[in-house]
Amino acid sequence: MKTLPIMRLATQPVRAIALAAAVLCLGAGLQQDAAAQAKPAAPRVYLADSIIAVVNNEVITRQELVERLRLVERRMKNQGIALPPPQEFQRQLLERMIVDRAQLQLAKEYGIRVDDTMLDRAVARIAEQNRMSLQEFRTTLEKEGTPFARFREEIREEIMMQRLREREVDNKIQITESEVDNYLAEQGAPQGQEFLLSHILVRTPENATAEQIAERRKRAEEVLQQVNAGGDFAKLAATYSDANDALTGGDLGWRNQDRLPQLFMSAIENLKQGEASQIVKSPNGFHILKLNGKRSASVVKASGNAVQQTHARHILIKVNQIVTPADAKRKLVELKQRLDNNAAKFEDLAKLFSNDLSASRGGDLGWIYPGDTVPEFERAMDGLKPGEVSEPIESPFGYHLIQVLERKKDDVSQERQRLIARQAIRERKLDEATQDWLRQLRDRAYVEYRFENAESR
Repeated sequence: MKTLPIMRLATQPVRAIALAAAVLCLGAGLQQDAAAQAKPAAPRVYLADSIIAVVNNEVITRQELVERLRLVERRMKNQGIALPPPQEFQRQLLERMIVDRAQLQLAKEYGIRVDDTMLDRAVARIAEQNRMSLQEFRTTLEKEGTPFARFREEIREEIMMQRLREREVDNKIQITESEVDNYLAEQGAPQGQEFLLSHILVRTPENATAEQIAERRKRAEEVLQQVNAGGDFAKLAATYSDANDALTGGDLGWRNQDRLPQLFMSAIENLKQGEASQIVKSPNGFHILKLNGKRSASVVKASGNAVQQTHARHILIKVNQIVTPADAKRKLVELKQRLDNNAAKFEDLAKLFSNDLSASRGGDLGWIYPGDTVPEFERAMDGLKPGEVSEPIESPFGYHLIQVLERKKDDVSQERQRLIARQAIRERKLDEATQDWLRQLRDRAYVEYRFENAESR
């Protein structure tokens, strides 16, 4: 595959537990802290921090949760996602932290480490991608309220968890030759739909009893009632969903139909844009899907007919906590103007500004088959004539300027057909396999909640 592979969303389901009373205690503790600050002469002394949960042999403190709440709240507001009620918001974040802590513990048990040298390189690459020196990047982070030391540790933890999932999930997905044969046979029929989806997952525990399953289904039905009554789906996802994407409104992004589980396809195939599905039962729990958009997509068929290949290059500006979508788009508009005025060469601007590995090659991506890139990129590229430069195009990676250099037609080899099939099947299996693995990891972890008042007499 090329530099812009189809993006995988590795979801991380977390267990929904009735913590209403416990969270109320947490809220009360926060209110008590505020009261203590307002009345410094009070006879009681309040501790600066307290333990709110024990995960196996480690603790999560109230201060850790408060810091994460502030960070995620700021990100959700920037993305325009309505915040869930405070109690549910705290519950969601605490469960996310528990699952992350369990992953990090397992990673350490397996000897997965990210040393300071490797971490320094990763942080330096992030700074470079933002066209900043390391010191400028650090200053910007801290101005935004993120301590640089904490940012480094977050990057270390993300790398460790990704390596753990690759070991425990990605590398264990099995794809048989018969699955490839069946996929290629299915591709002989007209296909190529893509769906923009959001979802809510009400997870069931591993080896759940009939009573537990019934309780979780009832919860899903209550959520569906709110959806059907016109409730904000993104807010409901942030409030009730047990999936890792809950706090991004349950957004799954654009998904090709051949990369969706058949259960999902059956649930959405007759939906109109804006409609939500009925409850879908999977091994991981109960899902509610919302169809936000539908469009056709390029598909490489198994017929072996000649397909169009495109030789293209691009300039990518990534969006992150430092560079906003507006910043990225504005920068590319400026670069496009320089190109239109013949004030610069495309390859020179790519080397200077692109946040992609292709920058050193002047943004050259080589020859691209249909399906090699994410749909947004491919759609824009296919609409260009040789030599033409696109307007800024948004994709999951950020914003792009794309230039088509030339086109040709070539037969798709049998080997390539099977490679494409294997990738699609792997993508189809990956999300559910990751959810299932994390559910098991969460259910096996020893978790004790401690919400007693952090005060001493």
